[in-house]
Amino acid sequence: MPEVTQEQIQAAIKGYVEPDLERDLVSANCVKDIAIDGGAVRVAVVLGYPAAGSAERIVAAVREQVLAVPGVTDATVDVSWQVQAHSVQKALKPIDNVKNIIAVASGKGGVGKSTTAVNLALALVAEGARVGLLDADIYGPSQPRMLGITGQPESKDGAHLEPMTSHGLQVMSIGLLIDEETPMIWRGPMVTQALEQLLNDTNWSDLDYLVIDLPPGTGDTQLTLAQKVPVSGAVIVTTPQDIALLDARKGLKMFQKVEVPVLGVVENMSIHICSKCGHEEHIFGEGGGERMAKQYGIRLLGSLPLTAHIREETDNGRPTVVAQPEARVTEIYREIARRTAAKLSLQAKDYAARFPRIVIQNT
Repeated sequence: MPEVTQEQIQAAIKGYVEPDLERDLVSANCVKDIAIDGGAVRVAVVLGYPAAGSAERIVAAVREQVLAVPGVTDATVDVSWQVQAHSVQKALKPIDNVKNIIAVASGKGGVGKSTTAVNLALALVAEGARVGLLDADIYGPSQPRMLGITGQPESKDGAHLEPMTSHGLQVMSIGLLIDEETPMIWRGPMVTQALEQLLNDTNWSDLDYLVIDLPPGTGDTQLTLAQKVPVSGAVIVTTPQDIALLDARKGLKMFQKVEVPVLGVVENMSIHICSKCGHEEHIFGEGGGERMAKQYGIRLLGSLPLTAHIREETDNGRPTVVAQPEARVTEIYREIARRTAAKLSLQAKDYAARFPRIVIQNT
């Protein structure tokens, strides 16, 4: 029987391209250990992103590749994940207890950005991550209603707020501090200051990801937020119609100008399926998100259907990912979450937290 080598096993594993990563596990530096005992091989795979929904697929695929190597009689594959902090804009420092901030943005309103943001955050929780959600839409905060949160956050020290929790998410929103029907008649600088306080004065607890639901548009406020909030990556939400794509491109270029990597684009309301007859119709056009992704060299993270269930469930405080965990739409949200986190895992790491802070004192 031929002797099995690590090089053979690595070469075999390279033959499997993981769909969420869009590359093989060896080049993505996810294969952490290969142990060989005669014909028995054990492979340890440690992903840089949560993958509860795809772990079994990865185990089966890697095992199949390894068993194809001559001389291998048995293969055991262990899959786990460890989310690390990734680099942010050069002039900014990451926030304590938050490894990564993902901004969810749109060039214009009405494309379902907030609904996508809350379901993305809940999908990351379902995949096995510790997640927070910051509602940065000061003028029109909607996340408290979407998550069914009532009451106000507590402050244990009089200076910091404790995030509210819902469906496993840590949540903060200006909507939790004011009456739901009170209009926020503020100018840009006040909005920026309010957001910075909500972000920095909340006691986030050991988050892998903080999803920020940004206000729609690309005006002064959004640009200021993009420059002051340490963001690891951004997700652009659009619909397939040309007018929405036009504004989505502006949002993408805004992030490029402030050196925030765009992780991909989500095409919302891509197709309508009639609940009566099952007829499929592209109400807002077809393929716009895919064309935009190809044009700018980014990934189309997923396409979501236009369905009444998504709207009804968020209005009732139980977004689709928790209301219908087995539904196809939830599966799409979880695919989008894994692809977003996988793309982020391939970016440069931030190692600042590993080094002690040096303080010089005059004595």
